[in-house]
Amino acid sequence: MPEGRYRVLILASHVIPYGSPIFRQLAGDPRLDIQVAYCSMQGAEPGMDPEFEAKIQWDEPLLDGYPWVHVPNKSLRPGLGRFFGLWNTGLWKLIRTGNFDAVVIYTGYMYGSFWLAVLAAKSRGIPVVISSDSTTLRSRNGSRWKERVKPFVLGRVYRSVSVLMAGSPAVRDLALQLGTPGERIVVITSGMSKEDWAARAEKFDPGAVRDSWGVPRDAPVVLYCAKLQPWKRPLDLARAFAKAAVPDAYLVYAGEGPQRAELENASRELGIADRIRILGFVNSSQLPGLYKAADLFVLPSEYDPCPLVVPEAMSTGTPVLLSDAVRGRLDMIHQGQSGYVFRCGDIDELAELLRKVLPDRGLLEQLKAGVRRQMASWSTSDFLDSWVRAIDVAVHLKESRNG
Repeated sequence: MPEGRYRVLILASHVIPYGSPIFRQLAGDPRLDIQVAYCSMQGAEPGMDPEFEAKIQWDEPLLDGYPWVHVPNKSLRPGLGRFFGLWNTGLWKLIRTGNFDAVVIYTGYMYGSFWLAVLAAKSRGIPVVISSDSTTLRSRNGSRWKERVKPFVLGRVYRSVSVLMAGSPAVRDLALQLGTPGERIVVITSGMSKEDWAARAEKFDPGAVRDSWGVPRDAPVVLYCAKLQPWKRPLDLARAFAKAAVPDAYLVYAGEGPQRAELENASRELGIADRIRILGFVNSSQLPGLYKAADLFVLPSEYDPCPLVVPEAMSTGTPVLLSDAVRGRLDMIHQGQSGYVFRCGDIDELAELLRKVLPDRGLLEQLKAGVRRQMASWSTSDFLDSWVRAIDVAVHLKESRNG
């Protein structure tokens, strides 16, 4: 550690609910002096979310509790999802004159501003640290050419920076496979604050939440909380729920997206429309109440690297049934103790698990107790220690090269 604190610039593509709590935690750590630089203010104000297919305005403060600056986007066609959609030329001066010990990039490498920031940092000899949640070389949309190119590109990206912050052990394993030196990989524990999440959940009465859904207070309830997109496979869960045919059970979907109409039609065709609740978009302040009112959380995704919904559910004491394609969270599921893992797309296996767990109150309580025991070892300090360790490794690598 230098005298005082590490001065770190954190580059973020835009404002998101999951990022702000992390930045607040980092800002409160006495080992760090952080500055967050946003390339876009999308998320800080009402706007259309193309994946939700709805106008979104988050109901919690996202810019409070940490220092931040907006670096204007000079792109001719500004927007997320395009390489030159983010072209923040002011990053060059900010990085070169900011006297930073390290630059941490959360934008992803598929933006022009990512490479601009890397070049600016390297021109001043500042270590570059990137965060990644990539656990597979598969493309989300199944594109063959992307799958052929990704190993080369991702490997070069990882090797071009000082340290990789891996979002899970599965991310580390892929990075090693691509030739990243192990001493330059630091696994970061989940950035969500379990303590804060549990305190927020305490404000909700599960019975009252169920009343708002029109669901009996004593009914077995399965929860899905994610966007209604093909790669999240929400229809798999509806089909497995119908096949399981657990008496008096209910299935609650929290999320919006392009498959909503298809999901509604499927629920009618499967004869379970009266036991399915599709809530649509649920704002961040209400999410802890969803998990608290559910008996079981299911994530059937085929592409979902390190989703925070899994630690969110478990921090509320809710057991999880998880697709084996969600590699970045498989280490969290202790089979038969805090949940179960099933083969992605295997509706029969998922139905069998629902049939096994949902009607058995004793097993449900056993799983919930297992979740609580497992999550007792999680703490915000673990996240902060691992994050600071990544900066420490980057700075020491620089010093050893200079030496």
